[in-house]
Amino acid sequence: MSAPDHEKFMRRAIGLALQGWGQTRPNPMVGCVLVEDGQVTAEGFHERDGGPHAERNALASLMRNPGPGAALYVTMEPCSTQGRTGACTDAIIASGVRRVVVGAADPNPSHSGAGFEILRKAGVEVVTGVLEDDCADINLIFNHWIKRKEPLLAGKLASTLDGRIATRTGESKWITGEAARGEVHRWRRLFPAIAAGAGTIMEDNPRLTSRLEGAPEHCPVRFVFDGRLESVAGASLPAVYTDEFSDRTIVATTQNAGTGYVRKLTDIGVGVWVFESPSRRVPLAQFRTRCAAEGIDGVLFEGGAKLMSWALLERQLDYLFVFQSPLIFADERAKPVLGGFRTEKLSQAIRLSEVRRQALGDDSLVRGRIAYPEKIQADETLFSLG
Repeated sequence: MSAPDHEKFMRRAIGLALQGWGQTRPNPMVGCVLVEDGQVTAEGFHERDGGPHAERNALASLMRNPGPGAALYVTMEPCSTQGRTGACTDAIIASGVRRVVVGAADPNPSHSGAGFEILRKAGVEVVTGVLEDDCADINLIFNHWIKRKEPLLAGKLASTLDGRIATRTGESKWITGEAARGEVHRWRRLFPAIAAGAGTIMEDNPRLTSRLEGAPEHCPVRFVFDGRLESVAGASLPAVYTDEFSDRTIVATTQNAGTGYVRKLTDIGVGVWVFESPSRRVPLAQFRTRCAAEGIDGVLFEGGAKLMSWALLERQLDYLFVFQSPLIFADERAKPVLGGFRTEKLSQAIRLSEVRRQALGDDSLVRGRIAYPEKIQADETLFSLG
């Protein structure tokens, strides 16, 4: 088949893979289609952790042996180890399929390429690299975790075209429209944890859950960064401490917080992680290490501006989602999306790589992996976190 045909069928496989959004952790999302005589005759995707892989689901759905010349399109290299469901390379060889077209290689260095080698030794033609970047993008969190053995820490920003998140009076709802907010909720469904600073929790009182039309409300682990437990000092507590998902909330704080406030949280079932710190700032490198130890493979930071700026200054964000609305405040006293940096040259700017763009109604999303400059200089007159 031609390259356009390969891409057409691989795009169908990608669409199938995405049907497993948020359901497959700790496994990746994978889609697969079987093509006979230029037509899709069977398809499958990895539906849930512990269930059959995409290739096995596709082959099983055919309910017969594939015909001569059949080709299998799969978004990720077929697994070559036994695991809980058996190696997919074994199932492919046993089916009689003699051509396999693959998007991305297995990101695990211990397994990468092994599936290709096994199939080729069995006489199966293997075509690789079809829409490779798109196939890899499906599993941002999984790939980072497998390659680096640490969670993907991502940030989410929503701003006007001139980089403001609120007017000078604090009005911010809503900077972006319904489509953009829906996309945020979709990503909340994928990330196992969401994080926000104490200021955001006290000012906006967000639920930090995923609420998608037609689906039950989903609550990831919710982190609140509050080095002094200021969010616990008031007479009434924020919703994340008292709602039906409060046992999914963990407050990241420091030894500078009062033990009474810690006890107040633990007494109502809210988790508390206490970190040693010379200031009220939670050390993000230590937070990352704790997440890894707890098996949390991704955290989406949703603000506020100080927490996000601090995470960038500490070089602890790996990925960034930037939602922009077609608004312009042109007011230097409006609240900026980020601050506290002293960028004197373009070479000192933080850049995004592997950039992806998406239109969301009148709004837009630009996302990508963060590439830090050699040195980041903070402007202490602007950037004060205590």
